[in-house]
This record gives sequence, C-alpha cells and structure tokens, in this order.
Amino acid sequence: MLKLERSSDRERTRIRLIGRARSEYLDEITKQMGSCPEVILDLEEVTVVDVDVVRFLGTCEREGTELLHCPRYIREWISREQKQR
Repeated sequence: MLKLERSSDRERTRIRLIGRARSEYLDEITKQMGSCPEVILDLEEVTVVDVDVVRFLGTCEREGTELLHCPRYIREWISREQKQR
C-alpha cells in the first residue's frame, strides 16, 4: 500500500510517498504531480519500489523533479537503470 501526502505553496508542490511504491500507483503519483511547475518527491518513508517506479523516478529527475530524501538503494538503482539505456 502507498500513501501520498501532498503539500504546496505558490512555487512548488511536495509529494511525500509513504510505504510501498509499485507500478500500480504511478497513475496516481502522476495525477498528484499535475501540472505544477516545480515538484519535489519526498522518498524518506518509501519502503519498497519496483523497477517501473525506479525508471519513473529517474525520468522525473531528468526532467527537473527533485528527489528529496532518496534512499541510497533507490539512488543506486536509478543510476544502474540509466546506464543500461
């Protein structure tokens, strides 16, 4: 299960992901990101991710989304996925 907590000010939106981030939640994450000009994804409380989420996070980061509190294992996985492309 994944819980999303969204907070925003006039300049940016922060979405905190809590729990297991799996591909079945990507549509909801994308929806929460909406058309906000600056989005921060806070990954401090993410416990499990799958490969689709890792690829999504890598794409988000390349497009300017900040990954706040990104766990080391996710950061390393993103790097490996980008090298394989």
